[in-house]
Amino acid sequence: MPPFDSLIGVLSSRSFSTIWFWLALIGMWSAAGRTVLGVPAEVLTRARTAIRRGEAEGAPVITLLDWLSLTLPRWRLGPREGAIFLAVTSFLLTSLAIMGFGFGLELAQALTLVGLPFWLLFWMRVRLARRLVPLLAAAQEGQTPLAEAAAGTLRHMTRHRLWVTLLSMAAVLVTLLWGMLWVLLHPFGI
Repeated sequence: MPPFDSLIGVLSSRSFSTIWFWLALIGMWSAAGRTVLGVPAEVLTRARTAIRRGEAEGAPVITLLDWLSLTLPRWRLGPREGAIFLAVTSFLLTSLAIMGFGFGLELAQALTLVGLPFWLLFWMRVRLARRLVPLLAAAQEGQTPLAEAAAGTLRHMTRHRLWVTLLSMAAVLVTLLWGMLWVLLHPFGI
C-alpha cells in the first residue's frame, strides 16, 4: 500500500498491475466506439442499407439526419472556447506526462496513456461535427437533395468510425505494451 502522506505517494499507486485499470480501459474504448457523435451505430447501418436499396428518403435516413440535428450542436466550439479548452487540456496532459514519464509515477503514466488518445478522439469528433454541419444545414434548407446529404454524412461518419477503431486499437496496444514493460521492470511496484 503506497503512503498517502503526500501527493507523490498518491500518484505512485499501482495501475498497470490491477485488473480494474484494464477493465476500465477496455470499457471506455468500447463505449467510445458504439456511437459516432452520439448517433448509435445501428442508425448508421439502417441508413446505409436504405440508401443502398434506393430508399434515400425513407425513415432510416430521416432518423439519421434527425439524430444529427440533435447531437451536432453539442460539438460546436467557437474559436475562443476551442482555444481555452485546448490550452487547459494540453496543460493537464503535459503535466501528467511530465509527472509520469519524467518522475516515473505509474498512475500519471497510466492517466497519460488513457487521456491522450481520448483527447485526440475529442478533437476528431469536433472536426467531424464541423464537416457535417454544412451538409445538414444544406439538407434542412432544401439546397441539397436528401439522398446526397445522407450519403455525404454517412461517408464522413463511416470514415470517422474506422479512424476511431484504429485509434482505439493503437491506444490499447501501446498502453498494454507499456504496462507490461512497467510491470516487468517494477515487479514489486518500486
